[in-house]
Amino acid sequence: MLNDPHSHGLWEISAPAAPQTSSLTASLTADVIIVGGGFTGCSAALHLAENGVKAVVLEAVEVGYGGAGRNVGLVNAGMWVMPSDLTRTLGTDYGQRLLTALGDGPQYVYGVINKYGIPCEAEPVGTLHCAVGQKGLEELQQREAEWQGLGAPVVLLNASDAAAKLGTSVYTGALWDKRAGTIQPLAYVRGLAKAALAAGARIFTGTPVLAVERSGNGWTARTANGSVTAPWVVMASDAYTRMDGPWPALRQEQVHLPYFNCATRPLSAEQLAGILPERQGCWDTRSVLHSYRLDHAGRMVIGSVGSFAGTGHAVHRAWAKRALAAIYPSLANVEFEAEWYGKIGLTADNLPRFHRLAENVISFSGYNGRGISPGTVFGREIADHILGRKGAEDLPLPLTDPHDAKWQKAQEAFYSLGAQVSHLMPVTF
Repeated sequence: MLNDPHSHGLWEISAPAAPQTSSLTASLTADVIIVGGGFTGCSAALHLAENGVKAVVLEAVEVGYGGAGRNVGLVNAGMWVMPSDLTRTLGTDYGQRLLTALGDGPQYVYGVINKYGIPCEAEPVGTLHCAVGQKGLEELQQREAEWQGLGAPVVLLNASDAAAKLGTSVYTGALWDKRAGTIQPLAYVRGLAKAALAAGARIFTGTPVLAVERSGNGWTARTANGSVTAPWVVMASDAYTRMDGPWPALRQEQVHLPYFNCATRPLSAEQLAGILPERQGCWDTRSVLHSYRLDHAGRMVIGSVGSFAGTGHAVHRAWAKRALAAIYPSLANVEFEAEWYGKIGLTADNLPRFHRLAENVISFSGYNGRGISPGTVFGREIADHILGRKGAEDLPLPLTDPHDAKWQKAQEAFYSLGAQVSHLMPVTF
């Protein structure tokens, strides 16, 4: 996108074409203005349009330009934090509500994919959280105990059983979450947009929102060549919120963590033999984690924390080659076909946020690297709230105000530099 091969990499190469859209060049009225064409925005538009609500999505670049089109494609259940930490932070009522909503999230995502026939390489076969050393294994033992205590179908595999599913013996175990899986994320968000358009929503791309202003009893979103007026506004721009657009506080409350991926060329049958035979997506317990998975064509996608800006490209690309060879020695000489990166919006407690930014202006944001399932689910929740089916107090998150992240720029610089330092080191297990 924007002639940048490092923005969406493999996903842009392999995704079906985006639905036909254009930029806004008129003054329109609607029931809901949605700023952002990612998982949350397109899901909200779809669920609203199916209920007869006139929803207009205004996307600054293209559908899926932000985190939706750049991520690893793991459809995870829950958040990064332990379930007990989540309920401790949010309280029992909201904590249990969020755990239920996101625990059921992957099933909901795959249901949406099946309902609308979205061609996005769906693999609902679970994910494997891989233990590095004894410390990593102890972390996964705690995760297994907590999730099983909530009735979730998660199983901690010992080293030999994990090796059978992974095709590598470098880990001390792996937590198999049977609720989860993988997708081609850009293909999925484009499918959501196509379904939303078919239901009656309108989506305008290449249309940055410059300002949102009061207009009678509603709001007017102003763009370079048009405007939309509606009673409701949904801010669904998350980590890609523009500082020169409406409500930059959504950007200011997040610390951006860069994340990159590299994809090999399609592997041969001999190279694939024994590697991820069931196609689970994987990540590990390191603080600077590794993630990897296969796509439908048999490409290996490996990624970690870091940006391809400046010196980061050479450092992280070289690390990806070494890490892949350390995990799967048979892939030591495989070349990369695509490389790309984006940014993850982190909040202070690693949990998402629900804000009422003004009267009838709402947002969900801060997905902390778990955008696919939460984005889809929260888009549905937004629609239920606007439709009057759920009050603010009935949603999976408490209503809060945005607060600026402490030492935001310093933390972002630390993550970017720290990832390079980490990736200059030998890859060990």
